[in-house]
Amino acid sequence: MLTIDNFNFSGRKAIVRVDFNVPLDKKTFAVTDDTRIRGALPTIKKILNDGGAVILMSHLGRPDGKPQEKYSLKHVVPAVEKLLGKPVKFAPDCMGEATKKMADELKPGEVLLLENLRFYEEEEGKPYHLGEDATEEQKKEAKAKVKESQKNFVKQLASYADCYVNDAFGTAHRAHASTALIAAHFPNASM
Repeated sequence: MLTIDNFNFSGRKAIVRVDFNVPLDKKTFAVTDDTRIRGALPTIKKILNDGGAVILMSHLGRPDGKPQEKYSLKHVVPAVEKLLGKPVKFAPDCMGEATKKMADELKPGEVLLLENLRFYEEEEGKPYHLGEDATEEQKKEAKAKVKESQKNFVKQLASYADCYVNDAFGTAHRAHASTALIAAHFPNASM
């Protein structure tokens, strides 16, 4: 079995699913408990110490498929920087050309944190825009549409890196885009 301990990340870009679903102060948005961030540090440091670059992806809260300030991962950046002891770049979206460019330009030893994956319904693979009065047929069609667009969502996330690490133990059991589906894009470099 491939693990981070027997993989050399030198010259590689690793996209790492972390669990940065941490509590934030309601007024300042400062992280109030950094336990989950500290839990990811050994993985991040292993990749960096090997000479790799790290692209972090996570969710924060339940934004139901749309951006919300209180669920932005930008609030987590200062805590990650402090604990890691180095600057962390932030992509204000987890999709799009600007994010792809940031990932492409990432150098060994650098860290990039993507915006909240759950700002897209494709992360969880379920439509959020349906009203409670939606028919079963409408629900079925909407779910099929999200599942189809989820393929492109995963493909873009995978395009940022050449290996994948799932360090999000708390979400590993979920069949979400960033936990289960993305691994298929890295058949020989998925941990």
